[in-house]
Amino acid sequence: MYTRPACVLLVLFTSSCFQARYLTQAARGQAELLAGARSIDSVVTDRAVDPRVRALLGQVATIKAFGKRHGLRPTGNYESYVQLRRPSVSWVVSACEPLGFEAKHWSFPIVGSVPYLGFFDPLDAAAYARSLEADGLDVDVRPVEAYSTLGWFKDPVLSSMIPPGETTLADLANVILHESTHASVYVPDQGFFNESLASFVADVLTPLFLKEREGPGSRSLAAWEARAVRGGVRVEQLHRTYAALERLYQSPLPDTQKRAEKKRILAAARAQLGWRRKLNNATLMQFKTYAAASSGFRAVYDSCAQDMPAFLRKMAALSGAVFGSAQRDELDTLLMLLVHQGC
Repeated sequence: MYTRPACVLLVLFTSSCFQARYLTQAARGQAELLAGARSIDSVVTDRAVDPRVRALLGQVATIKAFGKRHGLRPTGNYESYVQLRRPSVSWVVSACEPLGFEAKHWSFPIVGSVPYLGFFDPLDAAAYARSLEADGLDVDVRPVEAYSTLGWFKDPVLSSMIPPGETTLADLANVILHESTHASVYVPDQGFFNESLASFVADVLTPLFLKEREGPGSRSLAAWEARAVRGGVRVEQLHRTYAALERLYQSPLPDTQKRAEKKRILAAARAQLGWRRKLNNATLMQFKTYAAASSGFRAVYDSCAQDMPAFLRKMAALSGAVFGSAQRDELDTLLMLLVHQGC
């Protein structure tokens, strides 16, 4: 699909031919998105567009204004809309050692080290996943509905951000608030921190937005909170699975026994979760990236008297040196230090 000359052309800016190919597909995919964007104002007044989509897009400016009032940096994002021809905007590939929670990382200019790669074509994602599996790694591939370009482009609202169901407005608000957090606070080389923080901020602000917009007794808020309860049960099960496997990997058992016990633990977890999708170390590392530090962030947020702008200023003041290592995935100790420092 890609020719060697293209790799040679871009190798000056990247460390490998693979990086060149990857950045080429990323640039092409981003360009296609931007080329298909329409201003939200034009979509909202276009009677040929689904009225439900038009009504939800009419809420975007309100969501952004809400985020600004709660400390998120105002940007030119989410002023346009892209109708995708696929259910997801991209597919994320992550990988991990099979007998230890050591995630694979990729390094790129500007953004630094990241624990996953996004592909615009699912076939490209699947092919790369197979190459990682051939190297003996646990691999996870998952679809995503949105991503942030960290201010390099004006990110559009995507049709994948507007799912069906009673929680549609909540889902749209949550994604916009999550990605707006990335645009407000981002520490290079700290993917665990960046994603966990954005998830925490969006999950705190989304029900507050619904209460303000629709009232405390709205059906969408009730549906969102019910789903959050179910999600909490799932997170607890994933946490127990992660902890059980971590103990196993640190044990003196031979690798053959570790692999057999790992298979048993994961099968039991999938049965309890009712999952049909693959579950492995890479899947669990993704869970850790997005959800594992929520209690630590909550403690810092509470120490700031639940003042989100003050909390975000404290997060934005952190530098890479504070973390002590690239891609620090144990954040609770660091966050507890912030609690003791006060807000």
